[in-house]
Amino acid sequence: MPPTIRDVLGSSRLRLRLVVPEDRDAEAVGAEVGWVHSSDLADPTPFLDSGQLLLTDGSQFPLGWTDGSAEDAYVERLVARGICGLGFATQVIHGSVPGALVEACGRHGLPLIEVPDRTPFIAIIRFVADWIAREQHAQAEWSLQAQRAIARAALRPDGLRSILGEMERQLRCWVALFDAAGNYLRMPSTTPMPSGLVGDVTDAARAALNRGERSVVQKELEGQQVTLQTLGRRNRLRGVLALGGLESLDPARIDIVNSVIALASLALEQTRSLDTARQHLRAGVFEQLLSGRPEVAASTARQVWGRLPADPVVVALARPAAQGQNLLEALELLSDDHRGAVFYAPRETNVVVLSSPQQQQKVLEVLARYDAAAGLSNPTPYAALADGLGEAERALDRALELSRPVVEFSEIAGRGMLGLLRSEKAESVAQSVLQPLLRDDSAEARQLLEAVTVWLGSNCGWEKAAAELGVHRHTLRNRIDAAGRRLGLNLDTLHDRLELWAAVQFLDARNGPREA
Repeated sequence: MPPTIRDVLGSSRLRLRLVVPEDRDAEAVGAEVGWVHSSDLADPTPFLDSGQLLLTDGSQFPLGWTDGSAEDAYVERLVARGICGLGFATQVIHGSVPGALVEACGRHGLPLIEVPDRTPFIAIIRFVADWIAREQHAQAEWSLQAQRAIARAALRPDGLRSILGEMERQLRCWVALFDAAGNYLRMPSTTPMPSGLVGDVTDAARAALNRGERSVVQKELEGQQVTLQTLGRRNRLRGVLALGGLESLDPARIDIVNSVIALASLALEQTRSLDTARQHLRAGVFEQLLSGRPEVAASTARQVWGRLPADPVVVALARPAAQGQNLLEALELLSDDHRGAVFYAPRETNVVVLSSPQQQQKVLEVLARYDAAAGLSNPTPYAALADGLGEAERALDRALELSRPVVEFSEIAGRGMLGLLRSEKAESVAQSVLQPLLRDDSAEARQLLEAVTVWLGSNCGWEKAAAELGVHRHTLRNRIDAAGRRLGLNLDTLHDRLELWAAVQFLDARNGPREA
């Protein structure tokens, strides 16, 4: 870092004296000196940059007493420009520092230094230049040593963890790694992430992963600046690296961070081909199960993942909305955490998951996190896995039709076709079919609706329906024909009879809408 005004004053060779403020411990004396510039112009600010120390021999100020307005305006311009201090040479033009200038610097809080006639300006400039050069050399040396340490860490068996540990040591910060599903991977650490930040940082990491883009996010959390960097490629993110408690990020530290991100991304990418091979193997195991060879499938799975879920299993067929690769990686982690209870395999554009009924909720939570639509089968033995897959396919089709996240096959099978119609609120359609009779409050309309209801309830049997209504069967037939004409239906055809029968299931002939 550059020297401060206090460092410049501390050089015995320069023999400088602090005039304003009187206390060397004042905050203004701790300002960093980015460079030193000399000028005797009345307004040198167009040629100055913020953070510079200005040296002058005072030729722009008149000798003798003044009202101080020129000095005040001069100092005000320097402060507005961001000048960190003013050095005034004595015994050149002025025998001492002008009082008006001292008062102006005191009012505006600008450090004022007296430069004796035996101290050339070039000596002050060289002091600052040499200091900055030493700092830059030390920074470059530190960066080189840090890069070497990280490179050595990458060669260790646990390369990724060693790289992150070395970065933590070199940057004196805490480092946190999140996997592709946004789970916080706890690692041995000398400076762990503060427990109070875990929730917020995890949420930020998952949000970055869900966007699927390479990104750098900076957040202010509980007074700490936290930086989150995604790892991997676009739409194939492998995780998130979080850094917190950092000192200021100078170029050397930025290089370290970039190097670690590159090495971490490379380490994660190297496992991608292995992941792809494992997914192909999973697909093969599932096809063996589907083709009726459970022994071969179980033997293959046991050597790589452990045993398969025990009979019976729930088959979940999921259609990823986006970030399908991230969903697969999340399921990989879930199946690893619940070995013997969860198994997944990619299947064309879908993902099939076999799980014990007890783990079904955990599977649904993962699918919901990635907005995947899913269909669930009834619990199914491996011997009938093809049937279970068919149930899951029909349930998934229904979920996609209804834009629902999950549909269970039991919803379809348990309520039959009428259940499906009711789930679609078919009462309004039924009312439209029967509207010509429902909107007519006459005795004839009620009589026709009653005749239709009883006749359909008797499986269109004339004798039974006529007896129940207490009329002759010819009378009943006339009423049914009249109802057909009013409704625009030909009740001699099976199609129109079914249309009317389905409508009646949702309406009571006397009391309006009813439960079927």
